[in-house]
Amino acid sequence: MLYGFLWFMHVVVVIALIGVILVQRGRSGGLVEALGGVESIFGTKTSQMLVRTTVGLAIAFFTTSVSLAYISKERSKSVMEKYQDQTQASGAAMNAPAPIVDAPVAANANP
Repeated sequence: MLYGFLWFMHVVVVIALIGVILVQRGRSGGLVEALGGVESIFGTKTSQMLVRTTVGLAIAFFTTSVSLAYISKERSKSVMEKYQDQTQASGAAMNAPAPIVDAPVAANANP
């Protein structure tokens, strides 16, 4: 449950972070120039608000990344470790000697 929620939040944060970075004015104007005036929507403090939003989203990105890595480690083994365990188990089963079965000795009916 928590793992799925963190994945969802991570994807949302990544998409928002990409969007905010693209909207910021760069050396060549950025996506702001193509969209028109974002300054007219947010006012005169647009660059300050976008920088703060970028910092907040970056912190959220690193937090979700570290949390997902920790939960994944604690949750189970990696795919490669599972594969190696399966191949070792199947290889050991194939190379194992046949079990020795003690058959009951039939009593000789003729004395």
